[in-house]
This record gives sequence, structure tokens and C-alpha cells, in this order.
Amino acid sequence: MAGPKHSADGAAIPVLYEDNHVLVVEKPVNMPTQEDSSRDPDLLSVLKEDLKRRHHKPGNVFLGLVHRLDRPVGGVMVFAKTSKAASRLSDSVRTRTFDKTYAAVVRGRPKEPQGSLRHWLLKDTRTNTVSVVKPGKDGAKEALLDYRVLGSAEGLSLVLVKLHTGRPHQIRVQLAAIGCPLYGDQRYGAGANEPGQQLALWSARLSFPHPTQQETLTFRSVPPERHPWFLWQELVRNLPEQINE
Repeated sequence: MAGPKHSADGAAIPVLYEDNHVLVVEKPVNMPTQEDSSRDPDLLSVLKEDLKRRHHKPGNVFLGLVHRLDRPVGGVMVFAKTSKAASRLSDSVRTRTFDKTYAAVVRGRPKEPQGSLRHWLLKDTRTNTVSVVKPGKDGAKEALLDYRVLGSAEGLSLVLVKLHTGRPHQIRVQLAAIGCPLYGDQRYGAGANEPGQQLALWSARLSFPHPTQQETLTFRSVPPERHPWFLWQELVRNLPEQINE
């Protein structure tokens, strides 16, 4: 389900749904999820200011960050408006009832049209990069995802990805590890991509148990109609609900 789309006041951020406990929005590409060293306007701060303005709240506004999207990535995100919602949504993430599906355009085509990827990833906080390492290496964390190739054209493939873990840069690193870096990824596919190309990764579907109601909420977001997404216009507009559909 999804509520009527409108924009947060003072910012071109589509609001997909809002109630007393959650706020679901469509994150713009190239906007940090939260404040970083660039000091550019970030999604969390902009949404807090918008809530403060709309609800005439004095002082600081609570808005809990439940999950993150990399700066170049756009698409659906949920924020918690209460501490209770933040706790319960975080529990959903931990117990994997928080369902995230992404659309991605990769260079080449995976050998198998559908499959699962399992790697051990290690993050270097100094360089903010992630690498695939051998299991058991100190600090490494297991990363799991399922993927399905939806179509191929012009040396590129449209891939649907379901995450089972939420490691930093996980989709980008794991797909690059099988020889299919994401279109536009300058960090993990610099040799295959041109400078200035927009990373083609989109948070397409988000499903989670409502923190206070006995129902599961599902929201969708469609990638923009521009290259390389428009190579598969109909597929992009009607992405499958599930990997196995």
C-alpha cells in the first residue's frame, strides 16, 4: 500500500506515506542520508525541519534513522517519528522482517540468470571502501543477497536484488565481485565506467510490519526515466514484487 504522494515543504522530497509513527519518503539521488563531511543538505535534517515547520514544534524534532541508502542511490526509505517506532523497526531489520528490494543496472550479465550471493565483507573506515575477504578475517561480516536478471541490452543488464543483510555498499561490492559492477559506480567499477555517470541503483520496494498496528506496509518507487533505466521502460515501471515472481 502507499499513501498519496506529496512533497515535503521547502524540498523536492516526495512523501509516500505518513502517520503518527512512520514517515516514508523517496530519497533523491546524490543527497546524503544524514550529515556528512561534505556539509551538503542531508535528507534527515531536511525532513526534521519540514516536520518542525508543518507541526509547529518548538525545539528539536525526533526522527529516527532506521536504515540508510548510499548518497548516489535514490528510492524509498522509512523514518521513525517516535522512539517506540524506531525500536520496533530496528527489531524488524534485525529479525529480517524488514524487506528491501532494489533495482540495479550492471555492466555485462551475471553467469546465472538468478541466484544468491554470499561473501564476507570488510570495511576500511579510513577510505570508506568495502572489500571481499576470506571468511573468518577479523572484522569481516557476512553479506547475503538474492538476484534475478530481468533483461539485457547494450552490454548492460537490469537486475532485481533482494537484501538479506544490510552491509555498507553491499550490492555494489557483491555484484562487482562476480564481474558485474554497477553502471556509473566510480568506486567499485572505475575501470568499466565513465566519470560523471550516475550510479544506477534504486530502492524500489520496501515492506515492513507497522510498529504499532497489526499490518504490513509496502511501498514502491520507480527509477527515473533516463539512461540507462529507459532501456527497459516497461520492466522498470512494472518491477516484479518478488525475486521468484
